[in-house]
Amino acid sequence: MRILVTNDDGISAPGLKIMEAIATELAGAGGAVWTVAPAFEQSGVAHAVSYTKPMGFQKLSETRYACEGSPADCVLAGLHDVLKDDAPDLVLSGVNRGNNSAENALYSGTLGAAIEGALQGIPSIAMSQYYGPGNRDLENTFEASAQHGVDVVRRILSALNGETDQSYQLFFNVNFPPVAAADVKGIKLAPQGKRPNTGFRTTPLSAPSGRQFLWVTGGDQHVPTDAGTDAAVNLEGYISVTPMRADLTDHAALSSLAGIAT
Repeated sequence: MRILVTNDDGISAPGLKIMEAIATELAGAGGAVWTVAPAFEQSGVAHAVSYTKPMGFQKLSETRYACEGSPADCVLAGLHDVLKDDAPDLVLSGVNRGNNSAENALYSGTLGAAIEGALQGIPSIAMSQYYGPGNRDLENTFEASAQHGVDVVRRILSALNGETDQSYQLFFNVNFPPVAAADVKGIKLAPQGKRPNTGFRTTPLSAPSGRQFLWVTGGDQHVPTDAGTDAAVNLEGYISVTPMRADLTDHAALSSLAGIAT
């Protein structure tokens, strides 16, 4: 198997090393792994692409590259420059430091890379590691994803079975729970949830010069979502797998709002 790896935490992020190890095991002896990752952190950029300016692009080794752009840019660079003559079989994005469950998925550069991979017709999986009291003090805070990542990807690919007949191809959002690897209870398919009364906001900050700034801050990541949804099962100790498409249409609303058409 040929695999393209990227992330949004940057080329030096510890989670990227975990993902490269996962990809190497999945690729096997006859496969290959290439990494094209942001030169610096790109968390929160979602599916942004740099079409208004060129990007710096540096070859670090035969199979590792740093791109001065977003995660989606990295996928484009990987597919149309590095691997332009022989496309990969799979795009893996992550492992993100922190969860991309619930509303976080909408902001996530990790998910943005998987979206771009799917739009380009490549099976794509985003992987993120939830943090909490059960794992934040471990020697390897990515322990759950490191030990269970290969199995999860193999299960997804086996179930996918070449599904490419939709206009918008499936991609997958995988979140590992905030526990040690031995405490992971299993895998659950889960829809995207929403944490109640939790979201991003701004906090003012005054510089010594008197200039005013605003920090964007997040909410409590340990507020559970509705039962059975992604963040809820993560907080119960399960790996969540959420199949997604880039089609943002509310198809049910097309029927319920039919009366507004003329």
